[in-house]
Amino acid sequence: MMHWSRPVDRRSHFPVLRAVTPPIPDQSPNYFPLRIPMPRTVAVVGAGAAGLVAARQLLREGLDVAVFEKSGRAGGTWAYDPRADADPLSRDPGSPSAVHGSLYASLRTNLTRDLMGFSDFPMAGWVFAGDARAFPGHQEVLAFLDAFAEECGVAARVRLRSEVLRVAGAPLGQRGRPSASGSGGRSRGAARTARWRRRCSTPSWSATATVRCPGCPAFENVVVVGFSTSGIDIASEISRLAKEVHVADRYSRDRLGKMALYQNVWIHAEVDCIQDDGKVRFAEGSVVDADVILYCTGYRYHFPFLDLDGLTVDDNRVGPLYKHVFPPKYAPNLSFVGLPVKYYNCESKTLCVPSQTIVFQELEQEAKWVAAVLSGRATLPSEEDMMASVRSHYQLMEEAGRPKRHTHALAAQWAEHMNWLADQVGEPPVEPWKCEVFDKVLASILALDEAYRDRWEQEEDGGSSGHQEGIRIRASSIM
Repeated sequence: MMHWSRPVDRRSHFPVLRAVTPPIPDQSPNYFPLRIPMPRTVAVVGAGAAGLVAARQLLREGLDVAVFEKSGRAGGTWAYDPRADADPLSRDPGSPSAVHGSLYASLRTNLTRDLMGFSDFPMAGWVFAGDARAFPGHQEVLAFLDAFAEECGVAARVRLRSEVLRVAGAPLGQRGRPSASGSGGRSRGAARTARWRRRCSTPSWSATATVRCPGCPAFENVVVVGFSTSGIDIASEISRLAKEVHVADRYSRDRLGKMALYQNVWIHAEVDCIQDDGKVRFAEGSVVDADVILYCTGYRYHFPFLDLDGLTVDDNRVGPLYKHVFPPKYAPNLSFVGLPVKYYNCESKTLCVPSQTIVFQELEQEAKWVAAVLSGRATLPSEEDMMASVRSHYQLMEEAGRPKRHTHALAAQWAEHMNWLADQVGEPPVEPWKCEVFDKVLASILALDEAYRDRWEQEEDGGSSGHQEGIRIRASSIM
């Protein structure tokens, strides 16, 4: 195994950011900035990528931090667990026997390492677990997160095997200040929740969360329900083992039929019904006799520990939330980091492809905003103005015919959202080259090209990209 190395000044892990006057988000007569005293301690629920970068930013702002992690290690969804959930449908994520995580053994990132990492701790240019590929495997990402947590002093703040059981409102007179209780004790103050989500799968045989080994026994006919990024990857993997792979996707009516790049993969409309004899009938009328039905239907937001009036999860809409982060009633003492990690690329009325954002950078920008607000360096609008913003967002969605479950999908406005977040804390917008690389990767994903990762490597070896060429030089120097 290769070991990463990085020269740092050990005396200054967490420089407290100097005061910067943030831009005023609203100049209306009804704008009254919401200011609070600096909290003594901030509870971060979850030690995944969102929780770790949130803790890092809170520490930089001079706040005390405790990170509560239910499992036995940090890393969140990137901590691969070879066990499969005993319930193939993952219907009860709160079950003691539930297996957290939805990685499978051969999973690789679908973003280049140029787009992974954080602003002052990049993944590009470093090898953390011996995988220098532009699209590394999950082991490399986990090793990166471990190194980040250790180097930034966050690892020492993580309380493993500490499950948060309840977050409730504080007594009268302490409005908006939730308190938390769990296996690690009880705390009062500003509590925030980081990405705490489980795979969703409603009726059928197996969910993505139960897939672990693509080298498992081969089947004749496999039906894959859902065709976002994970569905595309898994359908590609299974096509090497199964006789036929049939993909059901409600957003693919413009491209039904056999996939051009595969000999044994077909795209269908959504599932109409599953018959008692195992046959699957699709909405366009075709029927397949399925041996296995695999759900790749995405995430379900699940916060079983929240016991707060007026905060709900309805058809995957967590709300009400101002800018997908702060619930107006409890702001700024409660916040969410990592909800809007997808957007929908709608090319026509019948083709609407779920994709993603530059996830780690978005997590960092949201975390910086939360930390700046809690430290008093940035301000929020009044509760009334935040609620007005939420209602406006909901109304625009309704007028566009978008369902509630798309509330935290940013459509084509993902860069605009990240630039808005950067503006709140006085930082520059997303670098144009990142948008260019992201668009190139996204085009490959939407083309359903399974070989784009390896072909990207070949192109970079040819020197077509200065970013990846630099990665290889720096990675080889670490060896």
